[in-house]
Amino acid sequence: MSRIGNKIITLPAGVEISQNNGVVTAKGPKGELTREFNTNIEIRVDGTEVTLHRPNDSKEMKTIHGTSRANLNNMVVGVSEGFKKDLELKGVGYRAQLQGTKLVLSLGKSHQDEVEAPEGITFTVANPTSISVEGINKEVVGQTAAFVRSLRSPEPYKGKGIRYVGEYVRLKEGKTGK
Repeated sequence: MSRIGNKIITLPAGVEISQNNGVVTAKGPKGELTREFNTNIEIRVDGTEVTLHRPNDSKEMKTIHGTSRANLNNMVVGVSEGFKKDLELKGVGYRAQLQGTKLVLSLGKSHQDEVEAPEGITFTVANPTSISVEGINKEVVGQTAAFVRSLRSPEPYKGKGIRYVGEYVRLKEGKTGK
């Protein structure tokens, strides 16, 4: 029995779900997302409730059931509220700025790193040491934030680099540390 797969998805006001041969489209105030689902999983839309049902209890169907429900729920949340990842820069001289849709980062290298925003993603720089990655697709928001973080991930001795807001970075002791 899949606990996640059996949960009911409630549609917020303004969100519509339509399906055609395993391709599900979610439309909402923030935009539109389309995704292809396994044809064995039956998606039922009853008013403002969406349920997913699997044909049998094989291990493969159980895994697809839970994953499909999570992906569909992320689509509904994305088109109604959107997703956001916050990053912060730690280090002397580390700063970020926007040039159009391009994010320009000064990270203590001999050159500046430039990150072009993928389709559907917007960067926001509130101050030179904080970056927000926003969009309606949870996967793309997470991948973009991870890519930006990978340009200078936190190093283990002083903790300098790009990190998620609230991320704990475990620091090592130096040579003189005891």
